[in-house]
Amino acid sequence: MELPNKTSLTLNATKNKLDNQQKSNKHDQKSNSQRKEPREWCLNDFEMGIPLGEGRFGRVYMAKEKTSKKIVAIKILSKQEVKENEMVNQLKYEVEIQSHLRHGNILRLYGYFRDKHYVYLVLEYAEKGELYMLLQRDSPFTEHKAASYIFQMADALLYLHNKKVIHRDLKLENILLSNNDKIKISDFGLAIHAPDTSQMKRRTLCGTPDYMAPEMFIDTGYDQRIDLWALGVLCYELLVGEPPFMVENFNELRQRIATVDYKIPDQISLEAKVLISSLLQSDPEKRLPLDHVTTHPWILKNK
Repeated sequence: MELPNKTSLTLNATKNKLDNQQKSNKHDQKSNSQRKEPREWCLNDFEMGIPLGEGRFGRVYMAKEKTSKKIVAIKILSKQEVKENEMVNQLKYEVEIQSHLRHGNILRLYGYFRDKHYVYLVLEYAEKGELYMLLQRDSPFTEHKAASYIFQMADALLYLHNKKVIHRDLKLENILLSNNDKIKISDFGLAIHAPDTSQMKRRTLCGTPDYMAPEMFIDTGYDQRIDLWALGVLCYELLVGEPPFMVENFNELRQRIATVDYKIPDQISLEAKVLISSLLQSDPEKRLPLDHVTTHPWILKNK
């Protein structure tokens, strides 16, 4: 199973122009010629620690990089299982996209290495783990805490969408927390990058049903605004303690999402209700833009 070379990982569809290369002066050329390529990691470079979680194709472990003493998370994926489930391209996309993202609320992918049987992704370590587990313990969150988290998510999504990246699988399990309560959006396995705006409309049905926007169930296509819908679901979930469309039957769930059939409990503030309803709009055109989310009165009042 071949992953892209580190030098080929890019979110920019165009190559560097020749005139940019010609701007280098002789001093730069000399220093570049003396610069050594970074040594690639191997498993022996890390002290493996406790397991942090288990996914479909492998596990995530805490680890320490021996040279720097830096604590990281290592996601270990079985090559055989990835191949058997035809997920090779998806893994390539995950590496290509996440390795180039630089935002304080997006989990860093520092690099990867591989051996005969496994692929290892070296990730930023988020000390507090999944937001899902925190909500299970402290459900529901105060409006102050929820607003802080939603603001951080919205700011990260604004960055992603400016990079023409759609996450497509925003959910509590894919939101991690650091020790200072900093949100870290993770798991870009279903993310897609479309630098050409004419390619932004997608038709692949993917994601987690409770968080899927209405347009994902019909064949009209969808774009980055499905992430806005998921943000609305997350806002509701943080404040109420459960998703707005929680039913066990998939067809009933799809019907409730299509008709936007949900109710916000009375104890939720009016400002929060307005924000949730402005994101959970069946028409993507009517969903509140992310730059308006970050400056929404409820956010500014509580974050």
